[in-house]
This record gives sequence, structure tokens and C-alpha cells, in this order.
Amino acid sequence: MCGIVGYVGFQDCPLILLDALKRLEYRGYDSAGIAVIQNGRLLCHRTVGKLINLERLLLTQPVSGHIGIGHTRWATHGAPSEINAHPHVVDKVAVVHNGIIENYVALRQELEDKGTRFSSQTDTEVIAQLIALYLKEGNSFEEAVCNTIARLEGSFALGILCADEPETLIAVRQESPLILGFGEGEYFIASDAPALLPYTKKVHFMNDGEMAVITPTGVTLKDFSGNLLPYEVTEIPWSPLLAEKAGYKHFMQKEIFEQPRAIIDTFRGRIYPNKGEVVFEEFNLSQEEIKEIEKIWIVACGTSWHAGLVGKYMLERLCRIPVEVDLGSEFRYRDPIINKKMLLVLISQSGETADTLAAMREGKRKGAKTLAICNVLGSTIARECDYVIYTHAGPEIGVASTKAFTTQLTVLYLLTLYFAKRLGKLDEMKVKEYLSQLMVLPGKIEKILDDTKSIEELAIKYSKVEDFLYLGRGVYFPIALEGALKLKEISYIHAEAYAAGEMKHGPIALIDENMPVVILAPKGETFEKIRSNMEEVLSRKGRVIALTEPECQEIAAKAEDTIFIPPLENSFLKAILLTVPLQLLAYYIAVFRGTDIDQPRNLAKSVTVE
Repeated sequence: MCGIVGYVGFQDCPLILLDALKRLEYRGYDSAGIAVIQNGRLLCHRTVGKLINLERLLLTQPVSGHIGIGHTRWATHGAPSEINAHPHVVDKVAVVHNGIIENYVALRQELEDKGTRFSSQTDTEVIAQLIALYLKEGNSFEEAVCNTIARLEGSFALGILCADEPETLIAVRQESPLILGFGEGEYFIASDAPALLPYTKKVHFMNDGEMAVITPTGVTLKDFSGNLLPYEVTEIPWSPLLAEKAGYKHFMQKEIFEQPRAIIDTFRGRIYPNKGEVVFEEFNLSQEEIKEIEKIWIVACGTSWHAGLVGKYMLERLCRIPVEVDLGSEFRYRDPIINKKMLLVLISQSGETADTLAAMREGKRKGAKTLAICNVLGSTIARECDYVIYTHAGPEIGVASTKAFTTQLTVLYLLTLYFAKRLGKLDEMKVKEYLSQLMVLPGKIEKILDDTKSIEELAIKYSKVEDFLYLGRGVYFPIALEGALKLKEISYIHAEAYAAGEMKHGPIALIDENMPVVILAPKGETFEKIRSNMEEVLSRKGRVIALTEPECQEIAAKAEDTIFIPPLENSFLKAILLTVPLQLLAYYIAVFRGTDIDQPRNLAKSVTVE
């Protein structure tokens, strides 16, 4: 949530800051602003709403300077308003902040008791007020920042300017992501990599407890006590073009259509079909260590949690290891029973999801081995886990996850085969068969994407509906959950998903002639059961939208509408295949409803606070 950018260098920076903020719009925001030091004076512009409003303000009231900070805010403390927008300026200090200051009420009361007057309702203003106070007491800029962050409790990524030191930008990270970018004679900060890609690929992913002092001559990294720290510069492999729409109407549409490539990139170099082998360079547990695993925990949030549910079916079915899937926001609050003979798998697109990160730290504290499945190189979860397997989806800009989900499922499929072979549950020939089925999956998805007209027509038909029900069985139940989530996220239609066998235990009361029911009915072991569930819906005059294969004409004959998927025997891969038409259905319904698809209301791409 929220976006931070900053610049120090030789270029005039307001347009750079604005452009970088535009590349973070997918994170969700309700206000925006920049602060620039111009001729020794701190100038700040802030607006409510989209960045176009800030852009218009800068046209009428231009600012200029070679050092500045910018921010897109998603409200947590204080309603969206110009006065609550960032940067917060107090005297000669400007601050942008991502995160939450947990003790801000006590700090604010302390400052007010001393006569300080606050202009906003935000927790962030406390930071600016404290720094300004320490500066008045005779501390240097750096000392004032160190004194301030020593008082803060919670999560914070900070970009800070001081007019008294007009060539210095200070960046601070504690439990909220922040990246340093290294150009030629210029330096950047950003809360996420896409903001930096047009300017540099050379970055340092800041760790918790790090403070960077940035000037035109370079970067000095310190801990919160002021001690010097070494840092590592990494090159981001993503191309700036990957973060552009490339002719698509929305980023989400582009990312749906990128899935065949993303899946190939995720398994490329990790599979050896002729040998029946899966290899992970990043995950080097020995065969003996794998055999000692008594239980696997999968912890994630939102879409990644749905991927974890599919992973449970895969791992338990093929590896015969008990798997428990938990929500990151619930995991640590129930004192989970974990020990060193367990593997904790954390799934997060961004690698910065606050609840998943907290769960990972709880698992490590209790001795579990930890494995991250993540899309972002150098993210916090990826760095702190014992092992990491990266998906290779590339930047995912749309808030509603698409290609991140299918690549997470691809990694879980590969991980299952990796374990199953080492545990002796699958022999070489069987692994070869599973890998050959995976290799045809991208082509099957391409067939769906080659002709989306029928799904667009369905979307027009159902775009005025306000309630949907989704049903699935077995491994397809989590896919139903994901389909319903996509619809509600971007179209704002109320949608619920259930395991189809649970329909008679309550949800059947919702069904009437106005209720569309999306039923995942592919061939397989649950086919007869789901067909019976479909009959129950039809007998109550429900409007069935069925997803099945062309050969299942008995389903198509009874459904009001049918979406056909290419035939595929493997049920785990068929789950991935079924995801794509559900994404398209949600997308096109949202298009016809006219919603903000890439930045749906109240949502943010990376949930970095609890």
C-alpha cells in the first residue's frame, strides 16, 4: 500500500518523481504529493484523488529542484484529504511514510503537552514534528532522524528532507519495504521496483534497521545507532517494457494474456523431462532432510492462500505428507504447533505481505524450516526465509492478481514432483509423464486466450447482476474461491464460493431464477458429484454457467451458458487451466460495468501493514 519515491542528482526532479509515482499507482492510493528543495526552500504540493490532479497543480504552480520526495497515500489514520496527504512538512522538514506508527497517540499527546500544534490526523505527522523538535534543540539532520526513529514503534519506510541540508535525502526502513536505486551521478528511493526501472536496474533492497544518507556524491548506509553498514547492489532482471501496457486496455488484461509466457518462464530451467527430474537451485534440502519432514504448513493471504489450498491437494495426494493451510492474519495468533521437523511454506507475490512476514518469523522462532514462494527478487520474505523459489511472472501491476497466481500454482506443482520423487512416491517414468503434461499447459491456455469472444458475450449478459455463486469440488474448490474473489475485487459484484457438497448446508437458500451459479464441472473423479450438484441448482431455477470440456455435452445441454476449456487429463493442471476463463469473465464484466480495473476501490497491491 502507498508509494514512496525520492531523487537526488543533477536532473530537475519534479517530473521524475511524478513519473515514478505513476508506476506505483497499482498499489492503490487516495491522495498524492511531492516536496522539492528549490533554492534552499522546501516547496510542497499535495492533492486528493488521482495523480492527474497533482500533475495539473504542478502545471499551474511549477517547482524545480535536484532533490525531492513523492508519495501516493492510502488512508489509514485520517480520511483522504489534502491536509492528511504526504509529504508532511513541519518547519524545514518534509517526510513521506509507508507503514503504521503504533505508539503515535502517546507521542502526539506528549508533543501537544509541550505546545506542538498538529495540522493533520495522521500518525506520520508525529515523525515530522519530532524531527523538527530535535533540530530546534541543536541536533544535526542525521541526529534528529536517529533520535526520532528511536522513539517510534511499528512499521515505517521513510523518505526525509531538511531545507538546512539541501543536498541530503535520508531513507529509513523498518518492517516496510524500501529500495535504493543507483544511477550515474544520481540516486533514487522507491517502495517498489517498477518506479525505478526506467532509470536504473541497480538497487539495494534495504533491510529492517537500515538508514541511508544520500547525497549527490553517494550513499552511506548505517544502522539506527549511526554505525556504518556494508550494502550489496543487485541488478533487477525486469525490463521497463514489462511494466507497460503494450497496447492492452488495462494491465490486468495484459497480465492475463501473459500467463502462457509466465508459466513457461517459471518452469524453464527447472525441469528435465527426459530424466524425469525437477531441480531447484534455490532449494537444496537433502533427500534425508526431506524424508524427515513430518508436516508442511502453507501460509499466505488472499489469492496466494487459494494457491496454497491447491498446493495442499497436490502435496497430500502425490507425496502423502500432511499439509495444513493457514491465513497469514490468523496463523500466529493461535499459537500453532510447529517444530524443527516441519516445513513452513510462505506464498506472497510481493514478498512484503505483513501478515505472511509475521507468520514466517513466528515459524522460524519455533524452529521450522522456511521456504518462500515469491515473485519479487530481494523482497523481505525472500531474504529472511531459509530457502526461496521465485516465480518468474515479471512485474504484476494490476491489483487483482492473475499471472502471479498461476505461476504460484506452477511452482507448487513442481515442488510436489520434486518432493514426490525424493520420497519415493513417484518413479522417474511417472515424473516424466507429469512434466510432459505441464509442458502442454501453456498451449492450452493460449487456445482459451485466442478466442475470448464467447466470454465477452457472457460478460455483457451478466454485467447487471449483483450476486454470484461459485461452486467447485476437490482441487477445483479453491479455483472457485479464486474466481469469486476476482469478480468481487474488480467488478464490485457480491460473489461467494463454496465446496459444492456444502451447498445444501445453507447456500442453496440463495438460489432462485435470478442467481447465476458458476459451476466448475470438468471431467474427473468428482464429475458425477458436481453434476448432481448442478441438478440441485437447476431444480431451484438457478442460472447455471458451467465450465467443462467439449466432450461433456450433457453438462452443456442443461446449463444456461457454457465455457469450454481444452481437454487435459491432469486434474492439478486442469485447475490452472480453469483459472483463466474465470479471470476473463471477471475482467470483461468489470469492463462493461465501467469500474477501475487496475486500481479497484479500497484495495492495494501489496498489503504491508496488518
